[in-house]
Amino acid sequence: MTVVIVGGGWAGCSAAYAAAVAGAETVIIEKTDMLLGTGLVGGIMRNNGRLTAMEEMRELGAGDFLKLIEQSATHLNVDFPGHRHAMLYDVTRIEPSIRMALRTAGVRLKLQKRMSGVTNNNGFITGIDTADGDHIEGAVFIDCTGTAGPAQYCTRYGSGCAMCILRCPTFGPRISLTAKAGISEITAGEGFPQFEAMSGSCKLEKKSISPVLVAKLEQTGVLIIPLPETLRAKARLDRKACQQYSLPEFADNLVFLDTGHAKLMASYFPLEILRTLEGLEDARYADPYSGGMGNSVRFMAMAPCDDSLAVSGSLNLFCAGEKTGLLVGHTEAIVTGFLAGHNAVRMLAGRELLVLPSELACGDIISFMHREMKTSKGMSKKYTFSGSVYFQRMQERGLYTTDMAQIRERVGKTGLAGSFNRRIM
Repeated sequence: MTVVIVGGGWAGCSAAYAAAVAGAETVIIEKTDMLLGTGLVGGIMRNNGRLTAMEEMRELGAGDFLKLIEQSATHLNVDFPGHRHAMLYDVTRIEPSIRMALRTAGVRLKLQKRMSGVTNNNGFITGIDTADGDHIEGAVFIDCTGTAGPAQYCTRYGSGCAMCILRCPTFGPRISLTAKAGISEITAGEGFPQFEAMSGSCKLEKKSISPVLVAKLEQTGVLIIPLPETLRAKARLDRKACQQYSLPEFADNLVFLDTGHAKLMASYFPLEILRTLEGLEDARYADPYSGGMGNSVRFMAMAPCDDSLAVSGSLNLFCAGEKTGLLVGHTEAIVTGFLAGHNAVRMLAGRELLVLPSELACGDIISFMHREMKTSKGMSKKYTFSGSVYFQRMQERGLYTTDMAQIRERVGKTGLAGSFNRRIM
C-alpha cells in the first residue's frame, strides 16, 4: 500500500510528508541529487496572501512541516515593492533539514532516479520504471514532476539552457508521469494563448558584490538600486512566470533579497550591463549561470485534474505543484502537495477525497484557477496568493488577513482543523 511520488520539489516533499503522517508507506523518486527543485533558489514565503495561506495550512495540521522552513529563515516581516511581511529562508541551508525530516517521518528517498516508463493497466497505474533499470510498484501515485524544461523548450521559448538548478543536461530531461501514463496534458497550442514563462529571479554570489552592498542587504533583507533610465526594460517583466513581481518598480530598479545568495528579482539581466553599476563591477551569477541571458522556462505541460487534485483519465493518480495548473510559488506547491498526499492516503483507506472549501484561501485558489483555465483569458494568467489576479480576488472576497485569530476561527468553522496531522491508516 505504497504512495509513490515522482518529483522531489516543494510539492513532492509536502505530498510525501502528508502521506507519511497519514500512515502510508511513502517513497519519493527524484532525478537529481537534491530535493526541493526550484526551492533551492527561491526563498520567499509569507509575502502578501501567502501569509494567510501558510497560517491556514498551520491550522489544517501542517505546522510541523512549516516550522522546518521557519528554522531556516534569514529575515522576517520584510517589505519590498508591492509585497509586505515576507519571510526569506536561506536557500543554502534548507534542503538538508527537509531531507532529514522526511526520513524521520519514514519517507524513502530515491535520489538520482529518473522515471523512464509507467506500467498502466486500464487506467490503473501499478508501477514506474527508472532509467537505471529499477521497477517501483505502488498503489497510488502523485505527479510532482513540475513544468520546467527540458532544455529543448528552454531553447524554443527562451535563450537556450540557462544552466539552472534543475540541471537537465546532467540528470536528464523532465519526464511527466501524467504523460507517461498516456494522459493528454494541457499545453499551449490547443486554442489557448502561449503561457510558457521564465522563472522570475536570478541569484548572485554575495562574494562578487561590494561588501558595502552586502552589508545593507543582510541588515534589512532588501537592497534596492535605482537604474538609469536608459537601462530600464519593462519588456523583461512580461516574460516572468511570477507575475506578482511584474510591477514597474522591478523595471526601474534592481531589487535584491537576502536568501543566502543575493536574489535579484529579474528573470535575467545582462552581465556586462550589470557590471557597469557601482558595487556590482565583479558580479557573478550563482543561478542560473546564464542569468545574464535567460532563465529556465516553465509551464510547458500541466495535468488535467479536479479540485481534489485527482488526475482525469487515471484511477489512482494525483498531482501537485505546477502540474495542477498555472499556479506559481513555493507556498502554492506546499498547499497542493499536502492535499494530494493526504488524498492519496484517503484513497487507500477507501475514504471520500477531500476538497478544500472555498471559505479558505487554500481551497479557493484551486477551484478558481481551474475555472479560469477553461477560458482563453484565464489561460493567459498565473495564479498566486502573493499578487496578480488571485491576490486581488483574495482581498475582494475578504480572504486576505494577517489576523491569526480570524484565520483560526475560519479554519475551525470548516471542521477541518488538524486534518493534515491525523493518521488515516
